[in-house]
Amino acid sequence: MSTWYLSYNGQQTGPFELATAAAQAKSNPEGYCWRAGMNEWLPIRACAELQGGSMPVPAPPPAAAGRGADVIDYRIYGEDMQFVEIELDPGESAVAEAGALMYKEASVQMETIFGDGSHSGQGGGFMDKLLGAGKRVITGESLFITMFSHAGQGSKAKVAFAAPYPGTIIPLSLSNYRGRIICQKDSFLCAARGVTMGIFFQKKVMTALFGGEGFIMQKLEGDGMVFMHAGGTVIERELQAGERLDVDTGCVVALTDSVGFDVKPVGGIKSMLFGGEGVFLAQLTGPGHVWLQSLPFSRMAGRMMAAAYQKGGTRDEGSVLGGLGNILSGDRGF
Repeated sequence: MSTWYLSYNGQQTGPFELATAAAQAKSNPEGYCWRAGMNEWLPIRACAELQGGSMPVPAPPPAAAGRGADVIDYRIYGEDMQFVEIELDPGESAVAEAGALMYKEASVQMETIFGDGSHSGQGGGFMDKLLGAGKRVITGESLFITMFSHAGQGSKAKVAFAAPYPGTIIPLSLSNYRGRIICQKDSFLCAARGVTMGIFFQKKVMTALFGGEGFIMQKLEGDGMVFMHAGGTVIERELQAGERLDVDTGCVVALTDSVGFDVKPVGGIKSMLFGGEGVFLAQLTGPGHVWLQSLPFSRMAGRMMAAAYQKGGTRDEGSVLGGLGNILSGDRGF
């Protein structure tokens, strides 16, 4: 018998047997569910097993009008420093950012391609690839991306991609989110071949200038699996229509395209100058789903830079003799 887990506003409960989980889902369907064998957490309303019947088949996402993305299996390892291992059937491929590879089996061929790889093997012409490459340049990424393809026969082949810094890998099936996710431009790790990586322009000038990710964010479209990386711990929130959440601008990882994204001042002049929370907060307005991170890389890098040795002075806590002690012990040089 399957063991179920339910999640409401980021709080996980379980394990439950099917009957108990179904009763809980009926009393409160505004959450997410998961059981062994499922690729990711699903909205309770979209889970036929907990609804006690068949669910209507959703319309295909906009980017899936032609051939869909490759269907891949995966497993995520680790807690704080994670990596994702993807299993490819013969002929299947995955795309990843440069430098993300951890290991691959011999039957997996690696190829550097122009653009985002969404048209590779699907009849895309040079202009399609050029457009994909142009979008990546605008979002601050490289013109090229790496594709890993299973060129052998028979059994599956594995390829693994590692997170660039401590945090959490987020697996998402775009088909569960109407085929489109908006994310910060450096959060993409890897995806199934067929996922399109585009650009998303902020419509409001204030949001563009002070929204934490600037004027341009990344847009992932299609019907396949994508893997994003976020710093620290990740929390997911499902915002109801009109529900608002104020978030530090650097803590926004991704959101569905139905979520309104704006910025607002943190408060008065005193809060701006001495509050330590920056000048603006991101204002997210439902309906829709959002992903938040507890440790933006910019915050971690800032702390590391602040703690680094500066010529002509030290940042040691405690006694004024701490700097001299470090020099004598060989921890720091001149």
